[in-house]
Amino acid sequence: MNHKENYTVDEATRKLEGYCAYQDRCHKEVVRKLKEMGMISIAIDTIVSHLINENYLNEERFAKSFARGKFKIKKWGKNRIVNELKFRDISRYNIQTALKEIDGPEYFTTLDNLAKKRLAQINERNIQKRKRKLADYLLYRGWESHLVYEKTNELIS
Repeated sequence: MNHKENYTVDEATRKLEGYCAYQDRCHKEVVRKLKEMGMISIAIDTIVSHLINENYLNEERFAKSFARGKFKIKKWGKNRIVNELKFRDISRYNIQTALKEIDGPEYFTTLDNLAKKRLAQINERNIQKRKRKLADYLLYRGWESHLVYEKTNELIS
């Protein structure tokens, strides 16, 4: 049985304060959550405004922590991070700001380590197929194609 609880604006506001305090959220996630709770447009606007004014909801902070986390934990490249942020309707300005969170030297070291680790797992004798498998893996993880091909050619000759 699927029944929706009815929330007052105050109850929904408190619930969403907790939701946003637990981890940084983007506007799109908050609006989706409020719609799932059955809130009407004017209530959603009121609650989102409150969350922004009280600094529970901050899109720049969200974008920065998202970029840092996906890079450090999931080892994603900038392309994948940018695409995921765009999917969440993050502004171009906030995406550019978020990318500055990723350290240049650490970025290249991470790519190098990831490529070497993956290459050790590829059991393919054919050099072209080895290169293709490594490149596909790195491209899927969002690393820029010129870096991927440079690294692939450096590691497999």
